[in-house]
Amino acid sequence: MFTACELGVFDLLESEGFLTFDVIAERLGTSSQGMEQLLDICVTLKLLKMEMKREKALYQNTELSTLYLTKTGTKSQYNMLLYMSKTTYSCWNHLTEAIREGKNQYLRTFGIPSDDLFEAIYRSEEELVKFMHGLHEIWSINGRDVITAFDLSPFPLIYDLGGCSGALAKECITIYPECQVTIFEKEEVVQVARKHFPFLEEPRISFHIGDFFRDPIPKADLYILARILHDWADNKCVQLLTNIHQACKPGCGVLVVETLLAEDKRGPLTSQLYSMNMLVQAEGKERTPTEYRKIFTQAGFQDFQFKKTGKIYDAILARK
Repeated sequence: MFTACELGVFDLLESEGFLTFDVIAERLGTSSQGMEQLLDICVTLKLLKMEMKREKALYQNTELSTLYLTKTGTKSQYNMLLYMSKTTYSCWNHLTEAIREGKNQYLRTFGIPSDDLFEAIYRSEEELVKFMHGLHEIWSINGRDVITAFDLSPFPLIYDLGGCSGALAKECITIYPECQVTIFEKEEVVQVARKHFPFLEEPRISFHIGDFFRDPIPKADLYILARILHDWADNKCVQLLTNIHQACKPGCGVLVVETLLAEDKRGPLTSQLYSMNMLVQAEGKERTPTEYRKIFTQAGFQDFQFKKTGKIYDAILARK
């Protein structure tokens, strides 16, 4: 799937219709033998469909590949798949070492120390853009579900910590037209976001440049932490949540968006694999609702609720 996306198979078939493997190979500059094998595997995976005409196999996209795997698909995951292919998958080649050592594999994979985790993750503008587009694509599928898991209308002033491309901010102002969202991000992320995501000119979305571990947390009614806490060990999560607790007044909330493990940690499989990915790529893990309740309690929060959305990402709402 990664290779077919990278070569442009799905985009070519979306624009050209049914084609033979040799025509596809010629258009995309590959060997005929390799392309035929790739296409037939994609048919078996139900990413492509094939029909015989005049004893020749003709290939075309399935609805799934048109929707998710083409660049122009309405729910395209193209950029996230490229990120997984070139970055995540490369780190997973060193899974054995990650399990032995208990730490991420950026140094072994890319030769880059990960003392500052996001210096490794954002190691070039190209890599950062790919990652940001990938997050934008993820929230195009999951954003509405997590933002509507709880009624957020009582929270008109929202800070999205680590809000990256602003995709969740956009969902917030669409669903809750009275709210204003400030994205709290590092300077290099803000510069790239302004350059590559023009919809952020929306007046109800703004930026606050800073590092939420080192800089003061501004006052707000609600703080969003989407795919943030899973990056970090428990002590750093407690540190961040404590900083938020000290900044906000009683009644203010924290919305955490993560994939939740079952209490016995034996599922869902996607959540287990995401947790393993935190080992090879970050410093944290995915957690159970009880584990999240514990770190929120240590940070001083009392009111704790969680909701499963039925999608990859779930929602937690805690109030001071």
